[in-house]
Amino acid sequence: MFEYHGWITVHESATDDDPRRKAEIAEGLRHRVDEIAGPYLLDLRWMNGELFLHIGGFSNRRAPEILDLFRHVGTVAPGSYGLLHVRDDEDARHENDVRVLRMVRGNVTEDTEWSLSPCIPVLEDPFGG
Repeated sequence: MFEYHGWITVHESATDDDPRRKAEIAEGLRHRVDEIAGPYLLDLRWMNGELFLHIGGFSNRRAPEILDLFRHVGTVAPGSYGLLHVRDDEDARHENDVRVLRMVRGNVTEDTEWSLSPCIPVLEDPFGG
């Protein structure tokens, strides 16, 4: 099971965005989102002059394309910031954790989301209990 929920505020840089460059970034991200669209919640939109990407879903298997998309945004728009929460029972090291990928200035780090972990017993009761 692979569950994920996240958002990114997309910025070309941490100082100021060139409108033409940001439009090019948006166009490239739109193509990337369209390539992997399907069962995923992928919402790229402009709101009040700013570009946002919202991601969410729940699938039977890990969706590496979602993790790749999150990291890709940081690469093409290094002023971006956001969070992606992931629960992945196929990750042997973290099968009972919710992980959080944190993007700041385009750089992505990963840690355990302690307010939702460990999944059992925080989110669910133990089996047979």
